Amino acid sequence: MTANDSSNTYSAASEVGNIRKRRSRLDRIRSSLRKAPFSAWFGMIVVTGYVFVALFAPLLAPYGEAQIFPTPFAPWGDDHRLGTDQIGRDVLTRLIYGARNTMGIALVTTLLSFLVGGGLGLVAAISRGFIDQILSRFVDILMAIPSLIFALVLLSIFGSTVINLILIIAMLDATRVFRLTRSVAVNVVVMDYVEAARLRGEKIGWTMRREILPNIMPPLVAEFGLRFSFVFLTIAALSFLGVGIQPPTADWGSMVRDNASLIQFAQYDLKAGLTPLLPAAAIALLTVAVNFIVDWFLHQTSGLRDEH
Repeated sequence: MTANDSSNTYSAASEVGNIRKRRSRLDRIRSSLRKAPFSAWFGMIVVTGYVFVALFAPLLAPYGEAQIFPTPFAPWGDDHRLGTDQIGRDVLTRLIYGARNTMGIALVTTLLSFLVGGGLGLVAAISRGFIDQILSRFVDILMAIPSLIFALVLLSIFGSTVINLILIIAMLDATRVFRLTRSVAVNVVVMDYVEAARLRGEKIGWTMRREILPNIMPPLVAEFGLRFSFVFLTIAALSFLGVGIQPPTADWGSMVRDNASLIQFAQYDLKAGLTPLLPAAAIALLTVAVNFIVDWFLHQTSGLRDEH
């Protein structure tokens, strides 16, 4: 046997001696993104674009958010790319600022609903007994009432301010988060490592944060995307009905209501007829994009793999 042949001979000892480098979290994220389907990439690009517009709205908008011009319902042109609304405000400017206001309020509301609903759901799952029964029955009562009607009643009583809007929708949406968190946490609290943490004398907060929460994060993250979409649509619906975000703050739901009368002039001026559909399309596009991302994330965390 020549020296060249011996160098190409397989050696189990050398194979065992090779050190395999463990991939970092960033490497795993890059690998997942490379394998992501077109729908997921479409959703991520759309959401990134919306976030960019929301963050840099003052720089991107041609005019002020509440600036009024002499000509109401002005046609599309060089001065006003998408025309003006019923009192002379630039529609393009309102669309850009609407991304910041509608998405920002929806994000804060969703975070608050998860903080309240998720926290109470974990407490109910780990404590069980009397506390679990009280919280579960209270949530059942709230969920039996239609959310949109309940929100309309509460906003009519307490007033349509941004703070009230966030608190009311967050509390109503927290019931859904509570049910999901409790249902997935109940299957984890019976595990041996949770019981071991109890026997060690760990406090309930530490157990929830270190033992239970990491094991139920995938469904909660997916639910966060879905809840954001529902909250986003709820805020737009309330604004369309006149009890959501109040003027002069720009909001896509109220923009649809304010410009709805232009639809009847579509046969004379197609661009004018499209004006109230622009904020509606912005709402629909963001909702579809978020759902694409959530579907892909659920597929990644479910353990399923496509067969090629």
